[in-house]
Amino acid sequence: MTDVHPGQRVAMLADAQNLYHTARSLYTRNIDYASLLEEGVNGRELTRAIAYVIRAEAEDEETFFEALVDIGFETKIKDIKTFGDGSKKADWDVGMSLDAVTLADHVDTVVLCTGDGDFSRLCRHLKHEGCKVEIMAFRESTAEELIEAADTFRDLSEDEETFLL
Repeated sequence: MTDVHPGQRVAMLADAQNLYHTARSLYTRNIDYASLLEEGVNGRELTRAIAYVIRAEAEDEETFFEALVDIGFETKIKDIKTFGDGSKKADWDVGMSLDAVTLADHVDTVVLCTGDGDFSRLCRHLKHEGCKVEIMAFRESTAEELIEAADTFRDLSEDEETFLL
């Protein structure tokens, strides 16, 4: 079940924070989301593309969110939470997982764009449900258990010129 067929229905779920921070720390560059979507879909039938983003009141943030929509992503936005001690937290792990499980009955392949090892159990569950699971992330920051749990892994670092701006 590792072959790619034009009739395969694909959902892409992109952990924008994970991708952003990795691209910035490794390459001081940004992700090319149009290329990410095109390469992830790979000529198959796109059912849904969702980018999970955090609103941190940063400059040009809304422009970025709008650009994602123009590219073909639905955006799910969560506000960053600041705690009494000044620490901040925001992640989409549960939301991405719930969406993936919900979409599993409607797609043949789920493409997860994240290196977060917390998604390895989700990969195993999706495969058990009959979905092919593909990971697209930077090898340097991708958990080994995530790579092992997926059907395929695409290392974005191997093709910087395609995936980075």
